[in-house]
Amino acid sequence: MAQEAAPPWDGLADHHLDVIPRTDEERARIADVTAPPTDFSAPWAFETNPAGGQTVRARDTADAFSQPAGNLTFEQQMDFRLGNGMFDRVWVSAPASTLASDGLGPLYNARSCQRCHLKDGRGHPPEGPDDSAVSMFLRVSVPAPRVDTAAIEGYIAGTQVTAPEPTYGTQMQDFSLPGHAPEYRLQVDYEEIEVPLSGGQVATLREPTYTAADLGYGPLHDRAMLSPRVAPQMIGMGLLEAIPTQDILAWADPQDAYGDGISGRAQVVRSDVHDRPMLGRFGLKAGNPTVLEQTASAFAGDIGISNPIHPAGAGECTDAQTDCTAALHGGDPEQSGFEIDKVGLDLVTFYSRTLAVPARRDVDDPEVLRGREVFFETGCAECHRPNYVTHRLEGDDPASFQLIWPFTDMLLHDMGPGLADNRPEGRASGREWRTAPLWGIGMTQTVSGHSYFLHDGRARSLLEAVLWHGGEAEAARDRVVEMPPEDRDALIRYLESL
Repeated sequence: MAQEAAPPWDGLADHHLDVIPRTDEERARIADVTAPPTDFSAPWAFETNPAGGQTVRARDTADAFSQPAGNLTFEQQMDFRLGNGMFDRVWVSAPASTLASDGLGPLYNARSCQRCHLKDGRGHPPEGPDDSAVSMFLRVSVPAPRVDTAAIEGYIAGTQVTAPEPTYGTQMQDFSLPGHAPEYRLQVDYEEIEVPLSGGQVATLREPTYTAADLGYGPLHDRAMLSPRVAPQMIGMGLLEAIPTQDILAWADPQDAYGDGISGRAQVVRSDVHDRPMLGRFGLKAGNPTVLEQTASAFAGDIGISNPIHPAGAGECTDAQTDCTAALHGGDPEQSGFEIDKVGLDLVTFYSRTLAVPARRDVDDPEVLRGREVFFETGCAECHRPNYVTHRLEGDDPASFQLIWPFTDMLLHDMGPGLADNRPEGRASGREWRTAPLWGIGMTQTVSGHSYFLHDGRARSLLEAVLWHGGEAEAARDRVVEMPPEDRDALIRYLESL
């Protein structure tokens, strides 16, 4: 994609980082090393280490995503392990003798971070009516009148304002403590769809329908909007956080000025920590600007754990759920009255920032090399931008000045009606999603024990995931449908090597 000059959004500077400005010499080196490749006959320099110095050896075990970044200091490795312990901690109801671990719920989706992000990998939808939805939930909201956003209107023009569902809030919890009803049971029904492919092949997709069944607190609002979300993989988050905002904005083309049908837009959200608008980076619609705020939101919404950013002891309980808000909570005076204090939250955040990305596999395999060429010829790289160089940062920050290959532009794209959840979030419409990073995607089966992809896990293979692409990606999807079967196989083989 030809790059458009970044809009003059000075207010979207990277306030969460201690940045050392780039020199002219560094800018020239970065432009050279991140230039679109032209030679497809051999592996490119540095692509075998997709996370730069944070890359680790690719393991063939389920722990492949659970390794510390390769460039941590000894002290940082200790913090990583402490954060890992907090990430794995199983929370219990209050009161409990284990004061540091009580405060669960009363309504929740999981009892630990690890329960959703098993082995730090990708979640999955329920396998059947007898399987729980522990790594999947429904977001919920209702339309709301526009509010006065004059202070940041220049950044969030076009935002479709929503409000929490009056009874169920912004996220539905399917587990609860004794004496409290769970909010719902996630019911998923599928319809099979056949897609003819070139060479006489046929792919079968499954189109899901989601139902919030067995509602525990009365009916949903008649205009409630539901959005299914599967827990994403955790690797490389600190590196994504360290990509310069201006490098991401430079890739945006919101008005499709180049007429190529691709019009990536920046998500902009208000940071509770920095009290200003910032670029949204994390979450399936990029609803959080930093790993810290993503982590704090998950503690509150997924587990019902209060923290300095989301201090409510009842987590996601609403005023309409009086038994929940009146329940005993686990705020600990030794933790500043929260169920997890700043020290614990920072440790989990550091762990999440420094989970290593495994090294690439089979980069010199002839089929992989051909698949890489197909990836670029087809147009996949127009949104799945291959590489960046992160900010140079103060101190010994392990994300500092790394050449990384995440294969995402971090922007919002219209993915068509097939993938639409019809629920706006910030600047994202009901058809827009943030481009998912592709690093590590070929190790999903190894880590997570399944090969389910997309925001709701409907795709049972990488090919199915590609075939669900529509909207701005429809032309690229059609090329995949029409290309010779051997090229299609090579494309999938390339994705499996990432």
